[in-house]
Amino acid sequence: MHTPSPVVYQKVAMRMIEEVTDRVRAEYMEMPGLRLKAEQVQRLCGIERGTCQVVLDTLLDAKFLCVKPDGHYARLTEGNSTRPQSETPDFLADALSKRAS
Repeated sequence: MHTPSPVVYQKVAMRMIEEVTDRVRAEYMEMPGLRLKAEQVQRLCGIERGTCQVVLDTLLDAKFLCVKPDGHYARLTEGNSTRPQSETPDFLADALSKRAS
């Protein structure tokens, strides 16, 4: 039986993150004023905590979302906020290295 290479796992993981990122972006576009905590995004998308944080960090880096002082994620155009430190440093690399070993 052929085992996929780590590169294949990485491509699949990146594709999944892109799909979830697009879904979260679409939810915020469809519902102006939407504010969700990370746990709510996680449940909405049916994803693991680490994956959720990667998606949220991606949308923060793209300046699409911001984090309100109360921890809710909102569209950046809705006001000032700060960005929290990710609780899952380099989630993707950790997950891929575990599968490769």
